[in-house]
Amino acid sequence: MSDDSHEHQSFETRAIHAGNTADPLTGAVVPPIYQVSTYKQDGVGGLRGGYEYSRSANPTRTALEENLAALEGGRRGLAFASGLAAEDCLLRTMLSPGDHVVIPNDAYGGTFRLFAKVVSRWGVEWSVADTSDAAAVRAALTPKTKLIWVETPSNPLLGITDIAVVADIARTAGARLVVDNTFASPYLQQPLALGADVVLHSLTKYMGGHSDVVGGALVTADAALGEELAYHQNAMGAVAGPFDSWIVLRGIKTLAVRMDRHAENATKVAEMLTRHPKVTQVLYPGLPEHPGHDIAAKQMRNFGGMISFRVAGGEEAAVEVCNRAKLFTLGESLGGVESLIEHPGRMTHASVVGSALEVPGDLVRLSVGIENADDLLADLTQALG
Repeated sequence: MSDDSHEHQSFETRAIHAGNTADPLTGAVVPPIYQVSTYKQDGVGGLRGGYEYSRSANPTRTALEENLAALEGGRRGLAFASGLAAEDCLLRTMLSPGDHVVIPNDAYGGTFRLFAKVVSRWGVEWSVADTSDAAAVRAALTPKTKLIWVETPSNPLLGITDIAVVADIARTAGARLVVDNTFASPYLQQPLALGADVVLHSLTKYMGGHSDVVGGALVTADAALGEELAYHQNAMGAVAGPFDSWIVLRGIKTLAVRMDRHAENATKVAEMLTRHPKVTQVLYPGLPEHPGHDIAAKQMRNFGGMISFRVAGGEEAAVEVCNRAKLFTLGESLGGVESLIEHPGRMTHASVVGSALEVPGDLVRLSVGIENADDLLADLTQALG
């Protein structure tokens, strides 16, 4: 549950203090790693603090879950073993065979794979819409639509969806809105305040922030939905372990300062790429020419650290840029302090080839880290040739 004592504090203060209560036994200012599976009971059913078995609850995970709820302004936070584990729990909690979901035409490849190859096998229907276009979202609705799924900024084309507008569409249709907030983080964007019902995170990315942990999270605006998700989290069991929870909690303490630097560096990189003769298009919502710039400026604190760009010469030229980069590490994932470069069509989004979500072959995606910006610009300049 969210900690109301931090409700009126600034984000930076909540990030450090929400859920992070000093250890009552020793006074340790950092919550301990409760690396334990079971707990001594004071008589049958006499639980200390409600803990009986660490799949059901663990004090370190509780600290993280309280922190997540506070940062997103939600009533309940839940931490999972991965972002996809969080998605799976959400879908199996909120959907039944015959239900319909609207998914974005630009989304993480693993999300698409979950819908196309797993969820569809037990009778859930889905259709694709450009969620940046309100009319397209309305046109995709059916009488059976239970969820509208949004990523903003989206992965990997950095599309922007007006969360408040789509939340209103969902309410009118009797559906719920889920927003994947991974690219923005709660520091830059808070979808629940804009009308979303559930926020999803891959904690692996900006929340952990150091490329050393895998995790996922759900945060709900409604306490009853949070309880329902918590029941399924326990019943299904893909929970975040105590050490992983502790690592994410540590990362979150520096989220605000890291996101400021990510965005500062990304702005410099995007501006350089727009001037480069071998770049045909730069996709970054911080650029005034980006079609979603005005909406992003309205609903985000800043524009984030993710950039995609298209390379003159096509797919092989894009692959060569990735291969020539030195300071930008060639690798999947994103959101760490170190800069990463990848070719979505052959890496993170290979699962969407041949679908409505297929990405251009000449696309390169950057996760701009917090290194010195001049060094990053120099590396990209040599990689582009």
